[in-house]
Amino acid sequence: MTQTTVLQYEAPWPVFAMDWCKTPAPGQQLRPRSSFRLGVGSLTEDFRNHIAVVGLQDERVLVEDDYADNYSDFVTLVEAHHGYPATSLQWQPAGANSFAWSQKIGVSELLASTGDALRVWEYSTDHSPSISSYVGRPSPNSGHRLSLRAALSGQSKVQNHSTGAPLTNFSWNEKAPNLVVTSSIDTTCTVWNIDTSTAITQLIAHDREVYDVAWLPGSTDIFVSVGADGSLRAFDLRSLEHSTILYETPTPKNAPPPPSSPSSSARPLTSPLLRIAFNPADSNYMATFHQDGADIQILDMRSPGQPVMELRAHRAAVNALSWGMSDTPLLATAADDSQLLLWDLSALTSLPAASPRHSATGLSTSPRPDVKKRVLTDPVMAYTGPAEIVNLAWSPQIAGMTMNTGHSTPGEWIAVAMGKTIKALKV
Repeated sequence: MTQTTVLQYEAPWPVFAMDWCKTPAPGQQLRPRSSFRLGVGSLTEDFRNHIAVVGLQDERVLVEDDYADNYSDFVTLVEAHHGYPATSLQWQPAGANSFAWSQKIGVSELLASTGDALRVWEYSTDHSPSISSYVGRPSPNSGHRLSLRAALSGQSKVQNHSTGAPLTNFSWNEKAPNLVVTSSIDTTCTVWNIDTSTAITQLIAHDREVYDVAWLPGSTDIFVSVGADGSLRAFDLRSLEHSTILYETPTPKNAPPPPSSPSSSARPLTSPLLRIAFNPADSNYMATFHQDGADIQILDMRSPGQPVMELRAHRAAVNALSWGMSDTPLLATAADDSQLLLWDLSALTSLPAASPRHSATGLSTSPRPDVKKRVLTDPVMAYTGPAEIVNLAWSPQIAGMTMNTGHSTPGEWIAVAMGKTIKALKV
């Protein structure tokens, strides 16, 4: 029996925000399809955007390449109105089901999205899918519910508005799933307790817009952010009076002098940094890229100031990156050249640490000596899609499954968004 290596979903609108569920649905751990659920968000230039949960319509598509050639492998399970487009959409972390939530209902799951506010959604189902459903027809929506639990938008520190400025991204803390940190175009980051729907702290993080933020793996105190000022900064909630600049984009040659306005940054305009992601297997390492840049920079917290690696294979602007979830995770990058590239950096990031992190802050106390930047040009895998790839999402490790029609092998999948099309690829 031929095993499926590509699954497809056709959305009714262009897709931007996207995430793969971190765990099977509660109570459905033995159901193969419950590990194949995506959260997706539309990108249209109006106030009529949506988010949706999509899932496999039939398990047999995993082991029969031609089982449902005339139909989409994924179907929409439930959707909700979102107004402005979701800049990010994420499923709850894997440990959230064992967290002592004060208000969460039973076996429901949480999703969160950012846009004009941080929205927390509760997804639940009382639909018990049969072994087979009608091919080509979505599962009945009546059993799936996606309800808004909270919309959090605090007053901005730097703008005279009663509501917060638009949010660009967020990071969900895996160790304490009640903590979410958001980034905003108003230069701030805000740490929220989504269980109590309160803001713990808001800080002015950058000189210009903040585009992405990420918790240090294993920490509930330290996070990093990147933004339009071209800097990567680390913050510790226990000592917010200062931040640590881990990397700054080099100032372009022949750059004009900074504006004389006292409200403007004294630093010359540099190329913004758009995304930041920690290597989950070794959180000394982070990946980032510049606006309109085709290269990816790998940074080491023990050697701040310059990249330790640069990945050069894309031929157009990079749009997204993410590390896998295996013990030796691959780094996936996607760009306007319609390519998804997978990079294996494990041999280069498993060197013994020359400078362990300081136990109090989690940050390096001294740089690694003699670190020279390596330039890598050979990804281990590549996929070329029919259009520019705007986003990507890894699945967790999915166990092998035995069905009447065959057996699927364990492993990871990765979903890529191209226009209205999502393709899930077996890695």
